Amino acid sequence: MSIRPQYHIRPSPQGPLAWDVRKLIAHAQALQLQPRLVPLSAIAELDQRYWFSEPGDEPTPRAIAQHMRLVEAADTAYPILLDAEGRLMDGMHRAVKRLVQGQQDIWALQLPATPAPDFIGVAADDLPYED
Repeated sequence: MSIRPQYHIRPSPQGPLAWDVRKLIAHAQALQLQPRLVPLSAIAELDQRYWFSEPGDEPTPRAIAQHMRLVEAADTAYPILLDAEGRLMDGMHRAVKRLVQGQQDIWALQLPATPAPDFIGVAADDLPYED
């Protein structure tokens, strides 16, 4: 499966921390992690600001519609990816799809150690999105 360039971004005192999701997935595959069912109630990010957290990134109907298309197209056969502490690093659209479907859990891979970010202090708009 080929995925588009995308990043998991978290705020920090040093500025945004960004992980290349493609690298995270490759890392999880190299570790040969086994998926396990995780309750959706354990995914804290489902109850936090997630997609619309950047200044000027407003949840307009058009922006929500774009996420709805991504949720609808999400393939829940692929497990989500959690860091060592259980925080979501990849798979929010899949998690939302399971939630909308009325499901209680989702398949997940959990990294035993959270890798260092690929970028520190780089704004989301300045990250490389080209292959």
